[in-house]
Amino acid sequence: MELRHLRYFIAVAEERHYGRAAQRLGRAQPPVSRQIQALEKELGYPLFDRSKRQVELTPAGAVFLEHTRRVFRELEVGVHQGRRASQGESGRLRVGYLSSLAYTGLTELLRAYRASFPTVEVALRELSPAEQVEALKAGTIDVGFVRAPLEDGALAFECIRREPLLVVLPVEHRLAAKARLKLEWLAEEGFVLFPRSRGPAYFDFLMSLCRAAGFTPRIVQEAPQLDVMNLVAAGFGVSLVPASLRDVLREGIVLRPIVGAPSVNLLLAWRREEQSPTALRFVQMVRRIGVKKPDLRDLEE
Repeated sequence: MELRHLRYFIAVAEERHYGRAAQRLGRAQPPVSRQIQALEKELGYPLFDRSKRQVELTPAGAVFLEHTRRVFRELEVGVHQGRRASQGESGRLRVGYLSSLAYTGLTELLRAYRASFPTVEVALRELSPAEQVEALKAGTIDVGFVRAPLEDGALAFECIRREPLLVVLPVEHRLAAKARLKLEWLAEEGFVLFPRSRGPAYFDFLMSLCRAAGFTPRIVQEAPQLDVMNLVAAGFGVSLVPASLRDVLREGIVLRPIVGAPSVNLLLAWRREEQSPTALRFVQMVRRIGVKKPDLRDLEE
């Protein structure tokens, strides 16, 4: 059974006349009649009552017409939805993100994306940079937000925000009165940092900055990035954080810029061989509107 057989059947059923149906289809009448007969033979029952002068549907034909129309309605919906999916306008988008990004730009970005693509289902997963890299390669997320550097040939990435690193100090710390700090002033301090396993490349980047300043950080406590602020406030040590964490400022700490303004890049990453129009449309939108930068104007007040 082919779709053209069903189209011929619908035309004859609606026109109640073989000649008008053939004209509507742009075909000669004999081929249309033969196709209807072939369809009836395949189905095993008559669709039209040929005992009357006017073309009439049999009871079986009337039921078959209802279902045939439904097939074409569903087909039309499928074609439309398929076109939207091919253009990235529908489907599902799985986004990995850093916990800090939830407070600094992700909300605004997702609001803009949903306004442009309201029928795309967005699934969010808070993951460490290392977890995002593995999830991207495994295909369990489509795009991810990670800190630079990122070195993996299976992934493509683009810098979407450059932000300075800041020193986090307990409010009563001897250096808290300084407007800006030299990194080497922290050489004797205990550090609170996230475990290297959560973001090896970013962790190594921080270590290289400190070594360039003449020391290797003495890590006294490990914690997820957002918990670092609480532990610094509790007096466990000092830390280095991207400026975006300034928007989740805790009581009992101060944030200070670093002389020389070392910075870290926020990257949008996706599979290098990504074929999903939905994921690629998201990449295009992030390129176009970016992610808001943290406001640092009051840090030295």
